Amino acid sequence: MKVNYFLSKSQIAVNKTTHVDVIINFQGEDSPENSRRPINLSLVLDRSGSMSGSPLRNALKAAEQLVEFLQPEDYLSVVVYDDVAETVIPPQLVTDKKAIKAAIKQIRARGITNLSAGWLMGCDKVQSQQTSQLLNRVLLLTDGLANMGIVEPSILVNTAKEKAEAGIMTTTLGFGSYFNEDLLIDLAEAGGGNFYFIQSGDDAANVFNIEMESLTSVVGQNLTVDLSTKNKTQVAEVLNKYPSQTQDSGVEVFLGDVYRVESKPLVLRFSIPAIATEGTVDLGVIEYSYEKVVDGSIKKFRDSFPLSIGVVSSEAASKVEINADVTQQASQLRIAQKKEEAVAIADKGNYQQAAEILRQAVAELKSQALNEYFEIAEEIEQLKYYAQRLDDRRFDLSIRKEMRDQSYQAQKRDREDLRLRGTSAGASNSLDIVTEAGDGIVLKCDRIKGKLRIRVVSEGYDPDFNVQFPRSIREEGASYLVDKVELSANGTFYRTVGDIRRLLKPGEKLATVTTRNTNFQKAKVKGTAADLPTTDTVGDGVLVQCLKEKSKLRARVVSDGYDPNWNMRFPRSIREEGMMYVVDEVKESSQGGFYLAYGEIKKFVQ
Repeated sequence: MKVNYFLSKSQIAVNKTTHVDVIINFQGEDSPENSRRPINLSLVLDRSGSMSGSPLRNALKAAEQLVEFLQPEDYLSVVVYDDVAETVIPPQLVTDKKAIKAAIKQIRARGITNLSAGWLMGCDKVQSQQTSQLLNRVLLLTDGLANMGIVEPSILVNTAKEKAEAGIMTTTLGFGSYFNEDLLIDLAEAGGGNFYFIQSGDDAANVFNIEMESLTSVVGQNLTVDLSTKNKTQVAEVLNKYPSQTQDSGVEVFLGDVYRVESKPLVLRFSIPAIATEGTVDLGVIEYSYEKVVDGSIKKFRDSFPLSIGVVSSEAASKVEINADVTQQASQLRIAQKKEEAVAIADKGNYQQAAEILRQAVAELKSQALNEYFEIAEEIEQLKYYAQRLDDRRFDLSIRKEMRDQSYQAQKRDREDLRLRGTSAGASNSLDIVTEAGDGIVLKCDRIKGKLRIRVVSEGYDPDFNVQFPRSIREEGASYLVDKVELSANGTFYRTVGDIRRLLKPGEKLATVTTRNTNFQKAKVKGTAADLPTTDTVGDGVLVQCLKEKSKLRARVVSDGYDPNWNMRFPRSIREEGMMYVVDEVKESSQGGFYLAYGEIKKFVQ
């Protein structure tokens, strides 16, 4: 295990109380004894109706790519769930990847979301092959709300904790805009795994790759840190969102898995009392322990090291440079806390107060000149964008998920490809339009690993440098024209200078916002199901499925946001058992208790 630490200030002034941030990094090293441990994995896929079309197709494609990460000594099982759970691939060694992929391709969408049934069946599959030499994991993917089976979040979270204590960890992946991110984050935290927000169809493979890259590089588990402070130093705050417990002389923090491909940072704030004499002062002792498999058995390793700081004259202390890396990382964790605080307040309907919290965070960052660092400059653009959305009362499901995902990843992970992910953005329609670049500088907006980034296209500039740019006008694929860009003070990114205009290339048109028709008439059809038009996408429609209940064929809504127990008034001539339909709109009847179909009805073809 490679361990090091860095202080935000290496020296402090004598006779003065102060606060110092410290980052302690843990990372696995490459060595023969750190060879990859075999994996015992169950992939649990939501195939409920709301996953129909491109979401499920992309999830299955990503699942096939996941198989390529596995080796013949790994175990894999695949469970799918809708109303009920079903084993598609029983636990088996990954010796026939072609057959496994073929079975995955056969999965089809149907029904509603019995998340608990699928997840618990996945846990059972892992348990059937569980040994201490294997990494025992469940990957749970869903795009909807748990609306059948066990739906109480506290029961699910407590169960995840029990499974983790028994050695079976759970990673959760939320797809789209309708899943319960609070539940999935809590499940992952209690289950000792990770959480991911899959923001779009083509993002699925990237997220699966990140998780598998992490999983195949685990070199230590159950990393626990005990910090005992000295000389009246106190731990003022644990900035990461790891489980922690305050002790008489310090704090105990549980960090979980340690990867070879990314460090595991623990960021703390120390409160140091006035120290009367110059010299080196002990702040405390870090003791840490972790487990890893050696020669076929789990062994526990322990080590420790001291933390110290220099105490110098006030004049000397005033010349000490701040460690920019520590300050940036600590600031990003504090920003994450502000996002969490803003979400909690917005959930109560206090949008203006939530927006003000974010704007205060922006002002604080600028007052410390932290906007000279690109990651903080991007954070500032994010915070301003979210604050405006809150002011406009457009705090929708996607924005909430982005804020929670960004906060979670900042406080839990240290991967560049998981920072500040977010694809929702504003529009460039409000900008002045130009059709020729002239002497201006051309910029382009692209989505890169889940992030909307701006790069300079014009010659003479580094195309790999990012550009600080207003989030509210970022539009994927759009080109812009500015008068000037200048290099940041640290020479690592560009800033725009002057007006920003939308550059339209020959033949290009501005994206238009379409308004969905909401004046549909009650659905009417002629003929049988064979006469219906077909579609392979749900789009803005609502998915309905026909199921047999006793001797009757019943139609029910399987899209998220509807009561799955309600019946639906639906044309009898087109009802066929198991068939799925897309209707333009579904409304509750005026009498209540059942639904009515409006607009056109199409047969859904998978």
